[in-house]
Amino acid sequence: MSGILYFVPTPVGNLEDMTFRAVKMLKEVDYILCEDTRTSGVLLKHYEISKPLKSYHLHNEHTATEKVISDLKNGQNIAIITDAGTPGISDPGYLLAKACSDHHLEMICLPGATALIPALVVSGLPNNEFLFAGFLPPKKGRQTKLKQLAEEKKTIVFYESPHKINTTLEQIKEFFGDETRASLSREISKKFEETKRGSIDELIEFSKSKTLKGEIVLIVNNALK
Repeated sequence: MSGILYFVPTPVGNLEDMTFRAVKMLKEVDYILCEDTRTSGVLLKHYEISKPLKSYHLHNEHTATEKVISDLKNGQNIAIITDAGTPGISDPGYLLAKACSDHHLEMICLPGATALIPALVVSGLPNNEFLFAGFLPPKKGRQTKLKQLAEEKKTIVFYESPHKINTTLEQIKEFFGDETRASLSREISKKFEETKRGSIDELIEFSKSKTLKGEIVLIVNNALK
């Protein structure tokens, strides 16, 4: 009988955001796939979870997937976690999910932490419909993607790193327009969690006035007047 692959969300900030079910599941599987064994080791130690950790990240997921599929077929139950949030959402996990689907293997994704939903809720922007764009292409195709998204009337959610946020905000203004409304959240669920809302110009001024740290969720809407 084949095993089950569990996608287990982990906290994006506060370790207490881990669910009871997630802890229970990680204690029951045969082994755990993770992005960084050191980062995940801290989480597992905190919850007294002593299961084997195996690296599964963007640089080895193509080669590692075949072994995971084989183990699942041999009846092992496996969990996949990432450094923070839900696996497969701008993190490793999609290729493994596709492979499990192709091989008709069972998968279960536990509900849990992800950065985009808290940021969207507190943005004050319409959230009945939204588009998750994740990280923009670093170079090739970036402007083409921005031009396409600028035609979208729904609220759009981006992920961005601190060292690229100023450039991204300037490009949002260029392609989306001066009247674009935006919200920037960082350090979600951590001690210094912060959200700034306003016009795109106000967010540009805010971002340039200080050194932002931590992963950033940027939410924009250019349909509001």
